[in-house]
Amino acid sequence: MSKSHKNWWADTPAAGKRAALGGGLLVVALVVTGAAVWASPGAADPFVTVDEQLAASVAENEALREELAAAEASAERARSAAKKAAASPSPTPTPTPTPTPTPTPEPVPDDGGEVSGPDTVVVYRDSPAQPRPAAPSTPAPAPAPAAVTAPAIETLISPNQRYFGMYTTQAPFNFATFDDAAMKAGSRQGMVGYFGGWDEPFRGDAVTRSWERGLVPMLTWESRPIAAQNDVVVEPDYSLPRIIGDPENGVAGAFDDYLRQYARDIVTTGLPLAIRLDHEMNGTWYPWAETKGDGTSLNGNSPGDFVAMWRHVHDIFEAEGANQFVIWTWSPNIVNNLPARNKSVEFLAALYPGDEFVDWVGVSGYLRPRFDKASQTWSYDEGQTWTFDYTFGRTLEQLRQISDKPIILTEIGASEIGAHKVEWVTDLFDAFTRTENADIIGFSWFNLAVTTISNGERVTNDWRIDSRADTRQAFQDGLADPAGNFALIPY
Repeated sequence: MSKSHKNWWADTPAAGKRAALGGGLLVVALVVTGAAVWASPGAADPFVTVDEQLAASVAENEALREELAAAEASAERARSAAKKAAASPSPTPTPTPTPTPTPTPEPVPDDGGEVSGPDTVVVYRDSPAQPRPAAPSTPAPAPAPAAVTAPAIETLISPNQRYFGMYTTQAPFNFATFDDAAMKAGSRQGMVGYFGGWDEPFRGDAVTRSWERGLVPMLTWESRPIAAQNDVVVEPDYSLPRIIGDPENGVAGAFDDYLRQYARDIVTTGLPLAIRLDHEMNGTWYPWAETKGDGTSLNGNSPGDFVAMWRHVHDIFEAEGANQFVIWTWSPNIVNNLPARNKSVEFLAALYPGDEFVDWVGVSGYLRPRFDKASQTWSYDEGQTWTFDYTFGRTLEQLRQISDKPIILTEIGASEIGAHKVEWVTDLFDAFTRTENADIIGFSWFNLAVTTISNGERVTNDWRIDSRADTRQAFQDGLADPAGNFALIPY
């Protein structure tokens, strides 16, 4: 597979200068708005009311998600400008027999760990020590770019080593923060996570840019607009019955044309990706959940609708030939803080589409305190321990009863609140060395710090691996442990 870091928008030095301006503007827009996509790490128990139990998560997302659509538009304009600049005529450079590659320096992160600036661009400069041959009368055609390749999807589904994945504010559209996190982890990642909504077309560039670096792209694909607010669970236009339609009576689903085009674009791109469709469906904080905590309908949905929706999407992809490129990832939330009726294995099993429609079984789980609105304080459950088994054990037991598909921790992290993060991270990696967890093929870490303004007070959940020096050390040590069998890639 190709691991070239030369960007499509800088094929010549002159084009690179023009494209850099567009790239810089793109990154500024994405730094401001990018956290909107990933600022929802899990959710607290919304059984009483959604607002009351999800106050922290809502505040972390609400304002930024409203700006994301505008940011996407800015990104597209910047990319178009860069392509136009790259395509404009420029003087034919005098060839040199041995060009010297000179990468643009990496942007320097500020104290908060955020960075701005374009991806690394390799610029070939003439070497004064080399003689110059005479310029040919007819310039030779430019060589075709190397094809981007990926391993066979069967190899990706059942890897020999575990995946180390990550979500950052910009990847896979810009890898500055992603690379900075890799340096702090002591290894390059093997997987990149990102989010998309059903008001967006398939982003083939996200998949291609990922595989240029040898990364498995994992798209969390939400059946709602990308800029939707997290506290809005009623989205009538995106109800499960509308998505499904009534195929037996010849009534198409409302999004069938969109889904067909999405699948065709995946085929055109021709590279594999994991799709985490409508994650955390066993909770009550997304419009694709079937019921509220008391069992009544949520967003016009009914029991059985989630499985029908999943199979409907899968069938459309199958008809278009896209499933040969998709790792279908079914990813519920940990059951610990769900409403009582949602905690049973029977409830979770009723949401499982079936082994023939799923490749990976995922799970979201965090070490995160509860926020009490009355006292304006954070606290953990009584009797809670800072262990892998406390966070994931009950859910993994249920997942293993439902399916024997490979398990992946699709979205995880730990807060520094309470000073238990080092202990939790240490036990996380210890768990990977235990034989009972041999079916877990990796994890993807939510690497952001999210600040909530509550009654005028700033409260930050810092999920990053370097939130403290001892946390970073614990992460590095755990990842490097040979017994964990992670695919380590030197930075």
